Amino acid sequence: MTKPFSGIYPALLTPFTKQNEINEAALTRLIEYNIKKGVSGFYVTGSTGEAFLLSFEERKQVMKLVKEVVGNRCKLIAQVGCIATHQAIELAKYAETLGYDAISSVAPYYYKFSFKEVKDYYFDIVNAVSLPMIIYNIPSFSGVNLSVDNLNEFLKDDRFIGVKHTSNDYFALERFTSAHPDKVFYNGFDEMMLAGLIMGADGAIGSTFNFMAEKFIKLQSLFSANKIAEAQALQTQINEIIAVLCEVGVMAGEKEVLNQLGFEFGDCRKPFKKLTDSEKLLITQKIMPFVEKE
Repeated sequence: MTKPFSGIYPALLTPFTKQNEINEAALTRLIEYNIKKGVSGFYVTGSTGEAFLLSFEERKQVMKLVKEVVGNRCKLIAQVGCIATHQAIELAKYAETLGYDAISSVAPYYYKFSFKEVKDYYFDIVNAVSLPMIIYNIPSFSGVNLSVDNLNEFLKDDRFIGVKHTSNDYFALERFTSAHPDKVFYNGFDEMMLAGLIMGADGAIGSTFNFMAEKFIKLQSLFSANKIAEAQALQTQINEIIAVLCEVGVMAGEKEVLNQLGFEFGDCRKPFKKLTDSEKLLITQKIMPFVEKE
């Protein structure tokens, strides 16, 4: 049986104008572009969306715009993570007011909080709203690596419906999915999506989905049809693109792909660097021939 939140979710990038303001027109076009491709929903104001480089009001602006554009056409998950619990609660309440389907949060980072502090953070958020929570497990960035026992503390509560697993620890993912077959688990590293599916993931949330969601929708379909060799070949094609992005800078490279598609996504905010002309040319030559136009 297909779970309600399974499938392919672009982790939306945030476009900026030359004045460094949010480009609402470009974001609207990107949303429509992906809805036409058949995505299951969107993951909003995550790390791909430069959430931690946005002001608090800008995060709300993006959340509001996405809901206005999408309506009820697909699922919306708002990433509300902040270091401060009260700020995460405020964003969660705002997502609830807007009519989002679920919230998600990275664990509080930087200060090396104890597991009890991390646990209290998540429960304080879910106690403040009626929306279900998807835990965002990204140990390489957050510094918090949640074990199976840790996750059990959350997932035994019905308000915690799943996990976004952005980690290359696929043994852990298999342990999660085996222990909690009723929950939804998302693969978080685009370059290893097939591995995630094999280990029990119900879908994926990814940054490169912004411009090639159709490849990942097909990948999941091939896996579901047990066409593993074809799925592996498609993953290899995807990874040829991702290898170029890794060479130039992933998020800046993704924005440049969208710029070259005509979406006017601008650059990432500082301290991210701007791409050089040679890096942009590399994207033109090595990625653009394999990207579906609007």
